[in-house]
Amino acid sequence: MNSATVRNLLVRGMLAGLAAGVLALVVAYLLGEPTVDSAIGFEEAHSHAHGHEVELVSRSLQSTAGLATGVLVYGVSFGGIAALAYCFALGRVGRFSPRATALLLSGTALLAVYVVPFLKYPANPPSVGDPDTIGKRTALYFLMMVLSVLLAVSATLLGKRLAPSLGTWYATVTAVAAFAVVIGLAYEFLPVINEVPKGFPATLLWRFRLSALAIQTVLWAGFGLVFGELAERMLNPKPATVASGRTVPTAG
Repeated sequence: MNSATVRNLLVRGMLAGLAAGVLALVVAYLLGEPTVDSAIGFEEAHSHAHGHEVELVSRSLQSTAGLATGVLVYGVSFGGIAALAYCFALGRVGRFSPRATALLLSGTALLAVYVVPFLKYPANPPSVGDPDTIGKRTALYFLMMVLSVLLAVSATLLGKRLAPSLGTWYATVTAVAAFAVVIGLAYEFLPVINEVPKGFPATLLWRFRLSALAIQTVLWAGFGLVFGELAERMLNPKPATVASGRTVPTAG
């Protein structure tokens, strides 16, 4: 794959990330923000601090322009990174079309980058978590994420290595099983964090975590669909037709 192709896919990846970010923004605003407001209300109702702290950024700005900026910038950034990963994966993970490869990549990334770490260290709303342990919690989450990504890559390589001798089906099952076993060991041996304050509504915590999962699912699924379509049209352009019905090949 030459540099011009990589550059064009990178641009398309960033555009697809922007489009996916818009979809995720809608979900975040409709599902995520109400749970954040409820969690902040719980925190304020149970706070023992006297007086009122001065807000550097108002809550209304955080939930609108701040939310939009964060989600859209994240979408463009992750779209560019995912496009570069796509350039490496295309043709190396199997004989899939550009569109199918994009969907496979986005699904695998959602699982490895978010779902697997989420199951061990799920997202928490405001008022959940000790401020003194935020460094530890962040480090453990990123450790789980890096481990998940590395294991996903290793499982892919293992499956490709075993495919000639076991066949595609059994090689895939073996690779997935190996991934699940090692991830299970990581779940078992990494520290458990449970800092939910007493009296915090379980339903609110559950709704917040579901909304966080929904945002990421929409983001990655949207990226896979949009980028897959853009990549398919770029790498496998349809021949143009003239009025007589004859097919005219497009320029390379």
